[in-house]
Amino acid sequence: MHSANALLSRRPHRPAPQITLGDPEIALRLGRVHELCGLARHTLAVTIAAQLGGPVVWITQHAATEFLCPDAIAGHITPGHILFVTPAKRDMLLWAMEEALRDGHAPVVVADLTAPPAMVPIRRLHLAAEAGCGAGICRPLALLLTPGQGGAPGIETRWSLDPAHHHGAGHWTLSRLRARMAPPRDWLMTIRPSGLVPKISATGRSPALPDKEACSRLGAKEQPHVA
Repeated sequence: MHSANALLSRRPHRPAPQITLGDPEIALRLGRVHELCGLARHTLAVTIAAQLGGPVVWITQHAATEFLCPDAIAGHITPGHILFVTPAKRDMLLWAMEEALRDGHAPVVVADLTAPPAMVPIRRLHLAAEAGCGAGICRPLALLLTPGQGGAPGIETRWSLDPAHHHGAGHWTLSRLRARMAPPRDWLMTIRPSGLVPKISATGRSPALPDKEACSRLGAKEQPHVA
């Protein structure tokens, strides 16, 4: 049995490494699996990847009909820093993500999916990301891109990004739909040189959030070019 001295320590608690998008509450823990959904999920993924830097492993299905436009993302991240992987079989997509995470040399690994995966594959991705934290040179961040409102079980957090261009061009609504230690919350976001950040009014407070019903009426043509 361990003694009390062995179990207790005076060393200060160190929070898990994470990245934030202009607000301490918009945080994604490194070495874990996060889910991104919404109409502008690709925009959110590119912004996160730009903050961590390349190389970025971006995995999509071989039969995919939509791809990132190099000219559209060049203002956020150098297109040459993204390695696109297109497995021939659908069931190999998550396997490729697992291997990239376990290697630990890519700060961001993205899987662009047509539906949320099940619990067991996500558990395997968590284990692979944890293994990559010690095997490689970084703490890899896993991003699952899913349509609609997502719904993957067992993920660390779930975020949704949707256009809010009725507030002006270049505005989005970021929603924290799920987090282990935080409640759901919305932010009105805009693009700055540092990336996607919450919009702050002249009073130093966040302005009124956009009407979600109005957002839902926006068509696909109003999505950002990288989405």
